Amino acid sequence: MELTINHTTKKFEKLPENLEALLAMELPEKKKGIAVALNNRIIPQSFWAETFLNDKDSVLIITATQGG
Repeated sequence: MELTINHTTKKFEKLPENLEALLAMELPEKKKGIAVALNNRIIPQSFWAETFLNDKDSVLIITATQGG
């Protein structure tokens, strides 16, 4: 099974159950300043745990950074 994460295909034996699980795998140290789109649709953080993933989904993860 595979997901496209930030335009890069990543293969999984078993997909993470939901967006929350995927983010815990991809960004374990980051809890704030994250925006996520699933198949070109922004998913509010309050829905990450109930947004399930399917084979071939496209996920865009954007993180806030400091600087100027």
